[in-house]
Amino acid sequence: MDQESSTKESVGQDPLLLLKTLQTLWTKRELQKLREVARQGFATLEDPLAGLLDMLESYKGWKGKGHSLEYYITNELVHWLKEHPREPQSGLKLKKLQARAFGVLAESQSNLLEPLINIYQLQKADRNTLLGNVNHLYHKGKYKEAVILSTKLKLQPELDVEKMCTPLLLQDKANLVEDYVADYPHLQSQLLQIMDTWCHPSFNTRDIARQYQNVPPSRADKLNQKMLSKLVFRLLGQYNLDPGLCPNVMNQRHLGALRYLFYKRFVEKSMTQENWEDHIQNMVGENLWLQEQLIQLLFSYCDAATAAQWALYYHLSGECLPDKVAEKMHGLQHQERVEVTKERTCDSKMDKKNDHYYQLPIPRENIHFLHTWEEVDKCRDVVLQPGQVVGIDMEWRPSFGLVGRPRVSVLQIATKEHVYLLDLLQFSKLDQEEKEKELCHFIWKLFSDPSIIKLGYGMSGDLCSLSTTYPALREMEKQAQGILDLLQVDKQLQKNSGLWKKHHIPVESLCQEPSFITKSPRQAEKGLSLLVQNLLGKPLDKTEQLSNWEKRPLREEQILYAASDAYCLLEVYEMLCKDPAHFGLTANLKENLGGKQSTKPRAKKSLSKQATQSPPKQIARKEGRIILTSGSPYQKLQAQVGEGRCFSVNCSEKAKQQALSVLKHFNVRVAFTDVFSRCQVCNCDKYLKISKEKIRHLMKISGYLSGEDDTGCPKSPEEEWELCPKAETPTLSETVPEQLPGCTYNPDCRWLGDSDLDAESLTLKNGTTLQIRTIPLGVLEKTDLSHFYCCTQCGKVFWEGSHFGRVVSQFQEILDGSEPQTQNLYELS
Repeated sequence: MDQESSTKESVGQDPLLLLKTLQTLWTKRELQKLREVARQGFATLEDPLAGLLDMLESYKGWKGKGHSLEYYITNELVHWLKEHPREPQSGLKLKKLQARAFGVLAESQSNLLEPLINIYQLQKADRNTLLGNVNHLYHKGKYKEAVILSTKLKLQPELDVEKMCTPLLLQDKANLVEDYVADYPHLQSQLLQIMDTWCHPSFNTRDIARQYQNVPPSRADKLNQKMLSKLVFRLLGQYNLDPGLCPNVMNQRHLGALRYLFYKRFVEKSMTQENWEDHIQNMVGENLWLQEQLIQLLFSYCDAATAAQWALYYHLSGECLPDKVAEKMHGLQHQERVEVTKERTCDSKMDKKNDHYYQLPIPRENIHFLHTWEEVDKCRDVVLQPGQVVGIDMEWRPSFGLVGRPRVSVLQIATKEHVYLLDLLQFSKLDQEEKEKELCHFIWKLFSDPSIIKLGYGMSGDLCSLSTTYPALREMEKQAQGILDLLQVDKQLQKNSGLWKKHHIPVESLCQEPSFITKSPRQAEKGLSLLVQNLLGKPLDKTEQLSNWEKRPLREEQILYAASDAYCLLEVYEMLCKDPAHFGLTANLKENLGGKQSTKPRAKKSLSKQATQSPPKQIARKEGRIILTSGSPYQKLQAQVGEGRCFSVNCSEKAKQQALSVLKHFNVRVAFTDVFSRCQVCNCDKYLKISKEKIRHLMKISGYLSGEDDTGCPKSPEEEWELCPKAETPTLSETVPEQLPGCTYNPDCRWLGDSDLDAESLTLKNGTTLQIRTIPLGVLEKTDLSHFYCCTQCGKVFWEGSHFGRVVSQFQEILDGSEPQTQNLYELS
């Protein structure tokens, strides 16, 4: 005992002796004992603050990833100071400590920054001293550390935002850049203007990358104009700034929208000439660059004469146009006036065979376009009757991916006998606050009344747009009741399609021309139109979907389209209610009634709540798992689980590097057989192997494959291992390096037997439904593919594709052929 006391006393006399003891514990990874010895040692040091700096200045050997011994020691001092408050340092002594702390920061990892700021009151240091240390870090190539330090000390207004943020953007550290400008609107504007200059077609980010050490030019290649444009638009919405700050990004986005409109009009042929011209003229406006791009597109899709007409309409100079267009324009210049013709600009016959589309069963006089408050009063009395069933839809002007959520122009409410179209655009122009309150009260009452069934398709998005239009309705979506979102029902129908297709009346028998649906060259129906086609026999006519819904008066085609979109919901609901069992639904559809359907952010929130109810530490203790986390959760969790059962991941690294650091830290050996050994959807490790012939047979009897229609179909982007790229998908042998012999996916699982599956319902013995509908038809034609794998827990079907080879190639440095020594890891999201 005396010897132990003597040891503690000697350790307390010299910080370097304490450091030596802590290094020994660190080498042995005895972290819990390391914390105890560190806190005991601080209590015996004459000046713990100076002692910490002595240790940090002496110990500079840590070059690895993750938390270092320096980090552990520093944080233990933070905890010790909270338990043993001391008089804060001041005067010359504090300045000396601060100067030494800045010296340590220049040589240490960035995770020491925050604790050292708190311990040595760096935020109170002289501003010139602080700026000098930031510049010192910057010129040493420690751009990340310089930005974090200036952010923590709120030095941003005194620094050049372009100088500080550019190297971080080049290194794909946009999160740090966002933190840097978060509290300074003028810096946000400057940042976006800088990023916009990078989006000019002639700009090369490699030229900037060469100016910064530690930023290889190859990293700049990843920051292409597409990625920059997405980042700029996200920040414009996040900071609520004027898009006019970013003309280059806006031009590129408008050009993309122009190309989309040309595709809809001349390739897909699903857009009327009038709608197309209206959007084109509104989008191009007085922008000379967009006008020239429009002429180029017209010349490509149509002909020189049409392009010349539009060029004269915009008074463009022939010098900036293709030669053939300039020649045609010269011949037309002798005419007194040239206007863009309202006829078709090229030979693209719009197939307006209305008989092929869903038709409203009510007379035209029962469709009411309401634009006065008195008309709304009459509508209210009809709609708000208890027990009423109404179909609801909304229309707004297409934004083509621009900033902000659109404002609703028309609100459609359909009853069995009438359809009411509320002109919200007209109401918003009237300066009558009391009447607007009455309108909002009517809408609120409609959505909050549980006795009125509200049918919609994708209702959550509609309600978000409605709350943007009327801020008074922002809380309504939380209190909405009696809503049945047929989008959710549609998803359930798709899952159960193998059950109800056999019992449902064939679509062909409901159509006057059965060949229309099976042989039409039009684009395949989707969404609500596909649901209406499957249940009512004919799809919706969507040619007015991209109309300008802010232009008044609305055309007759727009009115009929808006009415149909709302009324068809009533007929779909009625069809489902006749015999829900045939569609695999519950006997009473009203059981699915509720409020606003969960959106993706809500889903994440509920998962977070679930994680709170079942803390990771409890799961880790119960199942013997290791918690992977970072930041503040690590500090909370590391002391609540067993030693070494919590590991901090460096979030500034790419996902691959994070994975490698975890595997190397825990000495996990990974074999080829471990890659995708678990289902990516449910984490199950039990598969059934199914031959391609069996899959083809099941798809045919389930209605997913008919006759000879299983060839030449385009591949859809599914989330299976086969990540169908735009180009021809390479086979496994083309993607896996030759030095990886035997690299094929072959998990240990048995073949699917006839007794394992109910072929009619595609259900396994354990009740899991086989999800063969997710298999793109083109995959069946791959000659080098002989079998598929079905997850026995969720039914997801996978197949061997190029993604397996890419993953193996990326991680080949840690793959071996031996049996893996795996540990259970619990990732904290």
